[in-house]
Amino acid sequence: MNSHTTPINAGQVEKLRLLLRERGFEFHDTPHALYSARKKGISVSVYAKGPKVLVQGGGTEDFVRFILEPEILGEARLGYEEQLHPERYEPHFGIDESGKGDYFGPLVIAGVYTDAEVARRFMQAGVMDSKRIAGADRIRKLAEAIRSTPGCVWHVVSIGPERYNELHASFGNLNRLLAWGHARVIEGLAAKQPGCPRALSDQFANPRVLERALRERQIDIMLEQRTKAESDPAVAAASILARERFVDWLDRTSAACGVKLPPGASATVQQAAAELIAKHGPEALGKAAKLHFRTTGQILGTRRADAADEPS
Repeated sequence: MNSHTTPINAGQVEKLRLLLRERGFEFHDTPHALYSARKKGISVSVYAKGPKVLVQGGGTEDFVRFILEPEILGEARLGYEEQLHPERYEPHFGIDESGKGDYFGPLVIAGVYTDAEVARRFMQAGVMDSKRIAGADRIRKLAEAIRSTPGCVWHVVSIGPERYNELHASFGNLNRLLAWGHARVIEGLAAKQPGCPRALSDQFANPRVLERALRERQIDIMLEQRTKAESDPAVAAASILARERFVDWLDRTSAACGVKLPPGASATVQQAAAELIAKHGPEALGKAAKLHFRTTGQILGTRRADAADEPS
């Protein structure tokens, strides 16, 4: 075992921090983590979402069995996942997306079918929520491991920026567009794996939007929406396949246009957008970015102000 993740409570977050410090772990910064520490091939990161602890490295199993579980959790969980969460090992589809909050790039929605054997193999391979995986290389390796797992079935829908902008204008809001994409993925999975009884996704702001989208496509399946769905192996695998397609698009398009298109919607993104416009004109934004983002107005507004300051 080289990777393990488990939920903890707020009190355990601080208790684990003290334990790591007492045992000589060196703390360092990790994106999105409350704190991270490492020592002798063991890396421990605690994330606010959950909260959850992620342990990685060659000594993961010993750390979990002999330190994390007895001293922090107060119970044995490792090796009992199927007893504690039997629903994760039952046949079902897991759905997740990537690119929703990124200005550049597509909206990618992926789905993965798992049963007990596939879920066990995913756990052994270290499949987890893509947001906890650092680096595109690791994403790609896990994505390949997912696709090569016997019995695994997957389906990916990638909506490029131009098509995304058309659909967003047509649907009128992102929630309806997301539901349409989720329904397409579930439909694709159902065609490849008929008879699957259940589909699981993250909780929609309005759950009925996705339910309606499935009815419109005449998809008859039990739908479960819940927060923190990425703890499920099928949803975690879907998040990795979606992220792989997203980062591949960013890398490929950056090379083609000669501008590094970063993820997110930060000031760095605005700088890249300004560079893209300078090289290829304002129309290039519609081919690379999600135009309804506030970033578009900020970029074009800045350019108009700059132009007004220029001598005629």
